[in-house]
Amino acid sequence: MKTFVVGGAVRDRLLGLPVQDRDHVVIGATPEQMLAQGFRPVGKDFPVFLHPRTSEEYALARTERKTAPGYKGFLFHAAPDVTLEEDLVRRDLTINAIAETEDGALIDPFGGQRDLAARVFRHVSDAFAEDPVRILRLARFAARFADFTVAPETGALMQSMVAAGEVDALVPERVWQELSRGLMEQTPSRMFEVLRQCGALARLLPELDSLWRVPQAQGSVGMHAMRALDMAARLARPLPVRFAVLMLDLGRGALTPSDDVHGHTVAARSVALADGVCRRLKIPNDCRDLALMSARERDAVAHALELAPDAIVRLLERCDAFRKPQRFIDMLQVVECGRRAGTGSDDQPFPGKARLQAALHAAREVDAGAIAASEKERHPDQPAHIPAAIHAARIAAVAICLNETMR
Repeated sequence: MKTFVVGGAVRDRLLGLPVQDRDHVVIGATPEQMLAQGFRPVGKDFPVFLHPRTSEEYALARTERKTAPGYKGFLFHAAPDVTLEEDLVRRDLTINAIAETEDGALIDPFGGQRDLAARVFRHVSDAFAEDPVRILRLARFAARFADFTVAPETGALMQSMVAAGEVDALVPERVWQELSRGLMEQTPSRMFEVLRQCGALARLLPELDSLWRVPQAQGSVGMHAMRALDMAARLARPLPVRFAVLMLDLGRGALTPSDDVHGHTVAARSVALADGVCRRLKIPNDCRDLALMSARERDAVAHALELAPDAIVRLLERCDAFRKPQRFIDMLQVVECGRRAGTGSDDQPFPGKARLQAALHAAREVDAGAIAASEKERHPDQPAHIPAAIHAARIAAVAICLNETMR
């Protein structure tokens, strides 16, 4: 029995990056032998075990054969006679198909080190075409390693996979899993660039893909959306903010005859299209709620410097900011990314954000409970007075705050 470190751990070490997790492949062993040494089984589709002390993953060397469309149609074979090279050839990219022995020697049958040096994503074999998730994975790697390019033959293979309908077989949960991970990388725009180049974006997110067909002063609406997304990454914004930034401009896209949002305002179209994306891909509620609210209120936030105190309080109420203040602040960050992307400056301030944050703080300082108790005492038979009194007190507090800020 021999064990090798494989995959991302080897790749990242060779790139001089921190190694987060180490995966191992085991040659010449059976599941019974692994169990006898105290390894704990965790694999569902093929034999994977956790080391009894380190909890690192050890997978028995295996081969696979495609039996049906999509990414689940595989038959796996794990046996002691499967060689290391037979295991490595089934991997996606050459840079992920390098193995390291226990004494540190590298086994690189497919030129992974060469492609690391050249900063190239290249598929190991034609088996790449059997799993459409690999398109998403490669695009996600492009967001992490932004200076890598896709080998021409790999790009052509991805295009043929899209044309064959392989991407259409992906389930929403897996698409979101890969997209969400790519959104959190350093340069998330590269993920969408790769997906566009092979045609996968038009199949997975046609609403987003259409933005590149709408010109504007600096390229296209799609290019602006990508600059805003990368701005969110540079500002280290969380996933819900990054997803909301991605959805923010959908209403400016090129409509198709199948769209049911003709005649709506840009904001209304953005909300409707973003909602459609969220339903189709089963986006988590926190990401969905922020995206829809940001699309709906972006114009109000963008013109925050022009809003009077009563309009600001109505905005806070529409956004449920008194119960969920952080979500409101996240929305300000979403709009801020779009504004900064328009200027191309990371440090360009967005005064409207500071104004609305100050107003939110002032309005939340109003003691709604005390006002309600006072109104009940003064008008015991007229409970309708309570919301109006709280509303008026919040407007007054915001007005005082903004006057103080202006001084």
